[in-house]
Amino acid sequence: MPDGGMLSRPHHGEAYFVVLPDHEAAPAVAAALRTATARTITHASGRPWLVGHWSDEEMTVAEAGATRLAVIGRCAGDAGRLAAEASRLRDLAHLDRLARTLPGSFHLVAALDGRLRVQGTASGLRLVFHTRVNGLTVASDRADVLAAATGAELDVRRLAVRLLWPVPHPLPHLPLWPSVTAVEPGHHLTVAADGVTTAHRRWWTHPEPVRTLSDAAEDVRRALDDAVGVRTKAGGTVSFDLSGGLDSTSLCFLGAARQEAHLITSTWPGRDPADDDLPWARRAAAHLRGAEHAVWPAEESPLVYEDLLRIDDTLDEPTIGVVDRARVLAHLPRLAARGSRLHVTGIGGDHVAWCSEASYHRLLLRRPMLAIGRLRGFRALLHWPYGPMLRTLADRRSYRRWLTGSLPRPARPDVAAGGRRAGLGNATPALPVDHSGRGPHGRRGARIRQWDQMSVRAGLPMTSPFLDDRVIEACLSVHPQDRVTPWRYKPLLTAAMRGVVPEECLRRTSKAEASLDAAEGLRRHGPDVQALWADSRLARLGLVDTALLKDLTAHPDTPELREAILYSTIGCEVWLRTLEPFDKEDGR
Repeated sequence: MPDGGMLSRPHHGEAYFVVLPDHEAAPAVAAALRTATARTITHASGRPWLVGHWSDEEMTVAEAGATRLAVIGRCAGDAGRLAAEASRLRDLAHLDRLARTLPGSFHLVAALDGRLRVQGTASGLRLVFHTRVNGLTVASDRADVLAAATGAELDVRRLAVRLLWPVPHPLPHLPLWPSVTAVEPGHHLTVAADGVTTAHRRWWTHPEPVRTLSDAAEDVRRALDDAVGVRTKAGGTVSFDLSGGLDSTSLCFLGAARQEAHLITSTWPGRDPADDDLPWARRAAAHLRGAEHAVWPAEESPLVYEDLLRIDDTLDEPTIGVVDRARVLAHLPRLAARGSRLHVTGIGGDHVAWCSEASYHRLLLRRPMLAIGRLRGFRALLHWPYGPMLRTLADRRSYRRWLTGSLPRPARPDVAAGGRRAGLGNATPALPVDHSGRGPHGRRGARIRQWDQMSVRAGLPMTSPFLDDRVIEACLSVHPQDRVTPWRYKPLLTAAMRGVVPEECLRRTSKAEASLDAAEGLRRHGPDVQALWADSRLARLGLVDTALLKDLTAHPDTPELREAILYSTIGCEVWLRTLEPFDKEDGR
């Protein structure tokens, strides 16, 4: 294996949890996993069951005899409901019903008759990993915690796969340490009573996209309302993004209607003079009676690429989110200072209320006249080149064949080909995430998962209701051609929010984009990016050509940079640096 011995574990108080079987070896294993500030919840035997770092707000536990149930995250269920579920639980498989009905975003963990069940979300926002520590199967929501406990080495071949952008499904869920196994989203992990034997079983199935817009609109509204209610039910002050776009505006009006918490709506205008977010945000805020509207000065908004050299968050995978870290998190301390206990974002609306235009690839066979008319509209709207569009529509390869044939062949085959083998060897069966046959096969939860982890350290946890499983299910049940069309902007969300969001706020069809801010960010922070390449950890591993990267970085306005081709490389480079030994005296 290539030298990839760099390894770290959470050392800034980041949240994590580890699940241990009720086994005589568990106390010793827990001792190896426990950090100085770790908390412990025990089995009925007194042996450790959950070990880690979490807030009281995100942990709900119930007991019934020796049975234990825990919900870790944000969930509509309370301790009373969990206790009732625990008292009647006779088979771990019976938890499928609970997992498929509870609103929110959470991990579900159960202990029954010496057996364990651990699961995350179908969205992939909350993941589950497992490995063996001293012969005992241990599960966690973070791969790096398990890797540190076993002294595992980073697999450089798997890291090479993360240089792709986007990383296609199912490769994003391949842990960077081969001794750690990931549970595919939509599946749960079971550990037998021997504390060793494991199985992965499906608990979630993609809904058939058979409903019309009018049939599903009410269910989408209800699912979003429930998701917002999970965030506001504890009262206090909750802040909401209010960009002026339909996604964040919808959540703000749902939150205000509940009147369970005091709302602060937060708008950070872009620097681009063509950015029309602020006028739309003010229009919405005028209707939000009782909500406080915080508008931050555009000139104080951090640019893309800011503070890259100072990032030291310990994460269990690289993320392009580091490029925007300063922009995404900068207002959180200000909102916390105003009393906010939680920040709600509209992230995810683009991915569930809308869908990929690639769904028309399948629709072309079933409803050719409809598909051809829509595709002409998309081509005019998005300026698609005619030749590549026709070639894509004519491509009838299976997803597995497409994936196998589409990964690039980087310049150094001894590393790059190893990355291809490492990724594709674990990609079988590589099936589409959605039912369109094409579309966004790389799940969108990874960047949000890391932003959520970083936000806690920044002073205020973030949460994204659009990525709750119940919301996703409601949206994905709708015909793709009803969700994405060149003639209407987000028709599903518009239909769902009619009567909740004022009509004038539903009329927006524009969307601000940050290409100007990105180019200006590279001009201003180019020296920091160049410093990454001057002593590149990726180059030490033979994965990048620093001369090419330096040249690309030196030209902020080059058209290639509009496609975010630098982002995954920067994400991997910054992540490798965070794995280096941590010194409490100098912060590194």
